[in-house]
Amino acid sequence: MEIEEYIIADDRELAKRVIDGDDAAFEHLFNRYRESIRRLFIQKSAGSADDADDLLQETFIKVYLNIDRYDESYTFGQWVYTIARNTFIDFTRKSRSDLPIDERFSAPAATAPTPEESIINSQQRVQIEHYLESLPEQYKKLFRLRFIDEYSYEEIAEKLHLPMGTVKTQIHRARERMCRLITEGEKH
Repeated sequence: MEIEEYIIADDRELAKRVIDGDDAAFEHLFNRYRESIRRLFIQKSAGSADDADDLLQETFIKVYLNIDRYDESYTFGQWVYTIARNTFIDFTRKSRSDLPIDERFSAPAATAPTPEESIINSQQRVQIEHYLESLPEQYKKLFRLRFIDEYSYEEIAEKLHLPMGTVKTQIHRARERMCRLITEGEKH
């Protein structure tokens, strides 16, 4: 597919191409929604660009892993926004676990994870496994624990006997590398 065809293709067509293994189509979808989702995260996270970037990466990993679940009765933008919203809810819930117990319950409880966040279809899992093999062993382990097994940062730190700051930094790096592999379609 020529670059011009990607540019004029609608979101549904690009989503179908991603499901068929076209990584360039995913890159175009990512580029279409990246800035608006990032601005949303900056607004919701009190201007924290680091949190917004982490949430953006996590959102688009989830989009990639679950794109086969996209329901065309909704616009692609609505679907991405829903995943972004749920990713932010999870982030907020995890952040609240650091608060004293009396402050934790002063606001309504967040919703449970959605199916988009919990289920990885077999085709996408094969692609992710392929990209995972390209990561250094430590990043591979951290990525698997965080995004596939859905361990919290605290659980990972305890399981691997690492300081929390190290876990957060290395997961951030692992996520960045995985995003780069997915969006660029690098085959290492």
